[in-house]
Amino acid sequence: MHKYRPLQSLTAVALTLSILIGCSSDSEGTTTSLSPLPSQSASPAPSPAETSKSPSEPSSSVIDEQPSTVFYEIFVRSFYDSNGDGIGDLRGITEKLDYLNDGNSDTKNDLGVGGIWLMPINPSPSYHGYDVTDYRAVNPDYGTLEDLQVLVEEAHKRGIKVIMDLVVNHTSKSHPWFIDSAKNKDGDFRDWYVWAEDQNRPVKGTSASGSGDPWHSVLGSHYLGIFWDGMPDLNFDNPEVRSEMKDIGRFWLEKGIDGFRLDAAKHIYEDLSSDKSEATTSKNVAWWQDFRKAMSEVNPEAYIVGEVWENSAVSVGAYLNQAFDSGFNFGLAESLLQSAKSEKDSGIAYTLERTYKLYSKISDGAFTDAIFLTNHDQNRVMSQLDDDPNHAKMAAALLLTLPGNPFIYYGEEIGMLGVKPDEGIREPMGWYAEGTGKGQTTWENRSNNEGSDSSSVDIQNSKGASLLQNYRDLIAVRNEVPALQNGNIRDYASGNSSITAFERLTTKERVLVVHNLSGQEQHMKLTAKGNDGNYTAILKDLSKSAALNGEEITLPPYSTVILQP
Repeated sequence: MHKYRPLQSLTAVALTLSILIGCSSDSEGTTTSLSPLPSQSASPAPSPAETSKSPSEPSSSVIDEQPSTVFYEIFVRSFYDSNGDGIGDLRGITEKLDYLNDGNSDTKNDLGVGGIWLMPINPSPSYHGYDVTDYRAVNPDYGTLEDLQVLVEEAHKRGIKVIMDLVVNHTSKSHPWFIDSAKNKDGDFRDWYVWAEDQNRPVKGTSASGSGDPWHSVLGSHYLGIFWDGMPDLNFDNPEVRSEMKDIGRFWLEKGIDGFRLDAAKHIYEDLSSDKSEATTSKNVAWWQDFRKAMSEVNPEAYIVGEVWENSAVSVGAYLNQAFDSGFNFGLAESLLQSAKSEKDSGIAYTLERTYKLYSKISDGAFTDAIFLTNHDQNRVMSQLDDDPNHAKMAAALLLTLPGNPFIYYGEEIGMLGVKPDEGIREPMGWYAEGTGKGQTTWENRSNNEGSDSSSVDIQNSKGASLLQNYRDLIAVRNEVPALQNGNIRDYASGNSSITAFERLTTKERVLVVHNLSGQEQHMKLTAKGNDGNYTAILKDLSKSAALNGEEITLPPYSTVILQP
């Protein structure tokens, strides 16, 4: 449960970051450098109780654990079709829950995820659904509210949480609110949107989302729509809008939904590129704090993860102060893919260890990172990695051994290809080698994946060492090792640029994760750290051919090994 405290100013957050991780920022707030932590004063001698700890226990007494689970992002339209109309639907997801997690830890043919994120399921005139026309209904293409509740119930039986996209920054221009707002200058809904003429605002400027001109004309007036003219922005300075959005959130939690992914979370008040200021961000955070408090009245454990598309720890961290449980880590995603592609260590553990000190301080230890490789707005992993399965396996291994809630974009686990435009990265999930069969969605051609010899579940299942099996194995290991599932991170110098190594620590356990990112055999010397003993045994070896000889470990190409003291 969240404990509510006064909002820290962004200046205070930035100062905290500079103290904790020694970074400098440019005028846009982007981290430009990282330096080691200042040296600490000598600690007093440990007590007998501290020195009698188990060899596997870390010596540090301050460990901010991040209890986590693996989430799976689903574009409903593309996933699985239950009624033969070519469009994926909610019943289709229910039919495929056993593919995601069958609820039986003894079986090995499911992914083993603990959560699913449903991309927009509300009625919408567009294929993607990010322009909503009714916030309290289900898109009829996807089924009914009853179908959603059955999905949630069946998911819960298997230990799967269900969160949904909540798009409150804007509506569709086909929403009844906007239609009334545009037609009736004296109507009840006029002030629910941002009209330049009503607010004496100049019809100029550049959209904060980078989409160009944010102002659009209708019936002689200009309304704000920072993404495009089909998505008019709501006016959150209007208390009726804020109240309605909180009511909508409560509505879905009362229906059994476990939380929300909040779209365009930083744009509630940041509408123009000139609005990127501390004051504007503070207004955003204050609104989301208010929203969080309202959701906790219904479900104190509701999981809220926000899309704050920034690489700056300061910018994301501000929203972890009694607002979001998580913010998506876009900067980390770039680093993971770069490491896998270049086969070189990028210092991710060093950066994360220091960033998490900031996040822990801001959130009073209540944050969990939201980590991922790509999502529905980015070119797919396999396309970014030039269709190299070994690099895809290493990207997955890095992701699934780090702290936080890892998010897998549907089809990532089978190596689906996809490049923009957006339809190309949201193509139908590949279930069958021949591209047709029960449940296969057909609303869009699988043009990026046509002719691919691997991007279907059928083909992946037929291979012993497939990417799909690699995902299953990695998630199983994560679920079996408490330190991998819930632990914090500590950097571990490998002395080898082809190796990424880091420790994962809970208050009771520590393990060492070692990745050989390269296609050549690599060697690494193990060294004891501080008061902790050295690592002496292999706990998990996904390659099944690593070797530990005294203080040196030999890693086969493209391999991941977990060691224990």
